[in-house]
Amino acid sequence: MHETSLGRVVRDYLSGENVEETSYEEFRQAMARMLVEELGYPRERLGAKVGIEFSVDGTPYCRVVDIVVHDEADRPLMLVFFVPGQPGSYEREVVAAARLYPGGAVPLAVVTDTREALLIESHGGTVIETGVRAIARYDALPALVREHPARELDEAHLERERRILYAYSEFIYGSCCHTCTPKPTPPRGGDGDAT
Repeated sequence: MHETSLGRVVRDYLSGENVEETSYEEFRQAMARMLVEELGYPRERLGAKVGIEFSVDGTPYCRVVDIVVHDEADRPLMLVFFVPGQPGSYEREVVAAARLYPGGAVPLAVVTDTREALLIESHGGTVIETGVRAIARYDALPALVREHPARELDEAHLERERRILYAYSEFIYGSCCHTCTPKPTPPRGGDGDAT
């Protein structure tokens, strides 16, 4: 199932700007509100609808991340994906996306259908938490990142990750979802280490 426009606009919880209402937008808005109001995420540390651009055999593709969580130095700590099915079916996709994130791998990824959630570390692709506790409070993220640091991959491994992300794009989302308009991502802080 792919994301489709509903022909209306809604006020974005994070930016306060009007954004196009889509079949997934209400879930993005609810997730952003929960992160800020219930789990202590600073609003300014969250980015929405960030594109991961990649190419396979010379053809460009893009996967949109619903929410990106940054630390105070603007380093991405965690990606959050809403999916239209069992979160476990998308584990490998979100690991590939975390490994291909612009500027370097992101340590953690959450995949949720709004009822179930999985927290996955990107280095080994291991699920480290499930259920309602899968999304940690913001103040717990630094310890999780230290415990599960991201690792950069060589080009051969990155190519495999691109092909995995392509397979999800092609066979689950369909050819209509191969392009996106990614928002610019904040610069990475420090020496580029995601810890």
